[in-house]
Amino acid sequence: MSDLSDLPPQASWTDAAGCTHAGAVLHRVQGFDVVDCAHCGFRHVLPLPTPQALAEVYAHDYYRTEKPLYIERYLEDRDWWECVYTERYEWLEAALPATRRRLLDVGSGPGLFLASGRDRGWSVRGIEPSTQAARHSREQLGLDVVNGFLDADSAPTLGRHDVVHLGEVLEHLSDPAAMLRLAHDLLAPDGLLVLVVPNDDNPVQRIVHRHLGVAPWWVAPPHHLNYFDAASLAALVSRCGYTVEHQETTFPIDLFLLMGHHYIGDDAKGRQAHGWRKTLERNLHGAGAEGRQLLAGMRRAFAGLGMGREILLYARRSGD
Repeated sequence: MSDLSDLPPQASWTDAAGCTHAGAVLHRVQGFDVVDCAHCGFRHVLPLPTPQALAEVYAHDYYRTEKPLYIERYLEDRDWWECVYTERYEWLEAALPATRRRLLDVGSGPGLFLASGRDRGWSVRGIEPSTQAARHSREQLGLDVVNGFLDADSAPTLGRHDVVHLGEVLEHLSDPAAMLRLAHDLLAPDGLLVLVVPNDDNPVQRIVHRHLGVAPWWVAPPHHLNYFDAASLAALVSRCGYTVEHQETTFPIDLFLLMGHHYIGDDAKGRQAHGWRKTLERNLHGAGAEGRQLLAGMRRAFAGLGMGREILLYARRSGD
């Protein structure tokens, strides 16, 4: 019989709606516990910040204090992002009739994804909480971007869309299921949801943490509240009224840590590792169909092993 002292500690917390979130504590960082929550079906921090507290952070502080170079770096990487976004739009264009090209980007950031769609003939709109990023989108790129949060008040003003895109949004929210239900209401019948979230606690990260003694750098409260893998993300999406059509993962940049390139906490080394990844993907894109097929096969293989830095999921609104 196992010694109870060997079992992980448990934590529980009850939210304002009376729901109890409980599970084994996986990590303790900066006063937060990360639990494998039985109620939610995915890992998240306890306690969860209020929506009001999050709104204040992301409206004014996130890009200025947490990621002061984000917009600058994003624009530096524009040619690589164009490759990434081209693939995403090509998938959507193959999955929808040519007459359905209305897209809403939730958390649209500095606007390059929207600009890429506009250049392909899509009708695009964004909603972005950061005043800095929304201003850049409107003033520098001429995009239709609302400065605010997608919530029950703003959703009715945004219209219906064929695609709702949430790139690296769900990990920041205290209630990701509520966001997915709002997105469902914004989609036209048979519309498509696109999600990108970090693929956290993946096999490479666990090996680096447990066997190389590196602290779990991917655990980053209060900005990252939720921690998904492919199975927990797909289950959440399905519960919220969608049918998952495709999942893949992006390049596992964590592999560089296993190669001895310790970029955690070192901005210059981090940019170097990201540069290697960009060069690889740009070169494969530049090789035409053969290179792109190889890149797609690599992503499928990585996803099959649970590897990859982010999860990319496409799902269709169901119940129509």
